[in-house]
Amino acid sequence: MRGYNNYQNRYNNHPDYNNLANYQAYPQYRANYNDFGGNNNNNNNSNNFGKNLTQIDWKSIKLVPFEKNFYKEHEEISKLTTKEVKEIRDKYQITILEGDNIPNPVVSINKIGFPDYVIKALKNNNITAPTPIQIQGWPIALSGKDMIGKAETGSGKTLAFILPAFVHILAQPSLKYGDGPIVLVLAPTRELAEQIRQECIKFSTESKIRNTCAYGGVPKSGQIYALRQGVHILIACPGRLIDLLEQNVTNLMRVTYLVLDEADKMLDMGFELQIRKIVNQIRPDRQTLMWSATWPKEVQVLARDLCKQQPIHVNVGSLTLTACRSIKQEIYLIEEHEKIGNLKSLLHRIFKDNDRIIVFVETKKNADFITKALRLDGMPALCIHGDKKQEERRWVLNDFKTGKSPILIATDVASRGLDIKNVKYVINFDFPNQIEDYVHRIGRTGRAGSHGASFTFLTADKYRLARDLVKILRESEQPVPPQLEKISYSIGNHQRRNPYYSSGRASTNVNNIPLKGANKFY
Repeated sequence: MRGYNNYQNRYNNHPDYNNLANYQAYPQYRANYNDFGGNNNNNNNSNNFGKNLTQIDWKSIKLVPFEKNFYKEHEEISKLTTKEVKEIRDKYQITILEGDNIPNPVVSINKIGFPDYVIKALKNNNITAPTPIQIQGWPIALSGKDMIGKAETGSGKTLAFILPAFVHILAQPSLKYGDGPIVLVLAPTRELAEQIRQECIKFSTESKIRNTCAYGGVPKSGQIYALRQGVHILIACPGRLIDLLEQNVTNLMRVTYLVLDEADKMLDMGFELQIRKIVNQIRPDRQTLMWSATWPKEVQVLARDLCKQQPIHVNVGSLTLTACRSIKQEIYLIEEHEKIGNLKSLLHRIFKDNDRIIVFVETKKNADFITKALRLDGMPALCIHGDKKQEERRWVLNDFKTGKSPILIATDVASRGLDIKNVKYVINFDFPNQIEDYVHRIGRTGRAGSHGASFTFLTADKYRLARDLVKILRESEQPVPPQLEKISYSIGNHQRRNPYYSSGRASTNVNNIPLKGANKFY
C-alpha cells in the first residue's frame, strides 16, 4: 500500500505531530480565536435559559423601512414562457411546493444581477453555472421573499443564501457604533457555523462586509471584541448567541435578513425554545430563509410561525428521502465482532494518497476506541466528537482537509452540513438510529455532482431499519443485497446488544497516539 507507506514515513518523522501539548509548535494549525466564541448549550432546554432577554414590543416601535427586493429580472429570463420555465425546473428536479409570484429560474450566473465582485469571485472559484438550488433560490432570495429550501446534501445551499445576503447588506445604511448585525445565520454546530463563515470570507474579499461566528468551546473575549467593532453577518449557534444577548454584547435590532440553516437538525438538538427567543428579538418584517434536509411536522410548525409572509417552498431532487445517485453504496451484513477487522481490510483496499475517508460511529467511546486501534496499526486516523475541545476539533479538521490525516473518525456531530472537498469514501462503521442520518452521512461524498462511494456495516441490532434502507437503495438506483432484501421482508423487533466495542475505559487522548506498526499494514 503505497499510500500508507508515504503517511507512515511522514508521521514516523514527527512522533509528536498529534500531541496537543506541542500544539503551539505548529503555528499553521493555530486558530485565530478573535473571530470566534460561543456556547451551544444544547443540553439546556429549561425555560430559564434566556430569561434575562429584554422582551421587545414590536407593535409599539416605529420601524425604519428597509429595502429587501433587489431583483431586476434579466430581459431573457422575463421572456421565458410557462412551458420553458417548467422544462427548466423539470430538468433540474426543482419543485415549487407552495408560494405565489415565483421568479423564473436563472441558469446563468451572468443573468442573476449579482455585483461584479461576486461574479468575479464565483469565476475565481471555478463556479461557472449555478446549482439547481441556486437556479431557483437566488432569484427568490434577491426578491426579498421568505423561502423554505430543501435540497440534497452538497447542493450549494450555503451560497444560495450567502450571496443574496451580500446584496442585501450593501443596500442598507452603514453600521454605526453599537449596531448589531444586519444578517443573522443560525446553525446547529460549530463546524457548520465556521464552514459558512469561510464561504463568506471566500466570496466577500473585495467588499467591506465583515463577519464573525459565535459558538461554544472557545473564549468569548475575541468574539465580543469583533461584535463591538461591528459585523454585518453573524453566524451563531443558538446557545452562545443568547448568552451574548443577555450580556448586552450585541443586539438584533438591525437584523433584516434571517437564515436558519439545517433547521431540522437544530430542533433535533433541542434548540427550538432558544430559536424562538432569538427570533423574538428580531423585527417581524425581516426576510426569513429556512433550510432543512427533512420536513417533519415540528419544522413545518416552526416555519409557519417564523415566516411573516407566505414562504416559497422549494424542493430540489426527489420529494422522498433519497441519497444522491452519484454515490455508490455497498452494504455489508456482518456480526458486531467482525466490524473492526472488516474496517481495516476495507481501508487497505480503498486508500490512496489523495483520498479523504470519513468513518462514522455511533458513540464517542467508539470513536476513541477505533481511532486508537487504527493509529496503533499505523493508519493516519484522527477523530472528532462532542467531548473534544474546540482547538483539537479545529486542528483535526484542518489535518483532514489538507490530507495530512486523511482518515476521520466522527460521530454525527460532523454528519450534517460539514463541507469538506474531495471526500472520496464514507464508511458507516455503526449504522445510525434513523434512516435520515444514513442519507446525511453518505452525503459527505458525491457532493455537487461528483462521484463517491459509501460502505455500510449493518448488524442485527439495526435490522429494524432494513426496509427503509432497501427503499433508499432502490430510489438511488443502487443494488440491493439479496440477504438485505430478505431481512427487509421478515423484519421484526429483533434487537441484540453487543458491548464488544463499548466495554472498557475510553481514551481521551487518542489523537495524541503516534502512528506505530509500519509493517503491520502491509
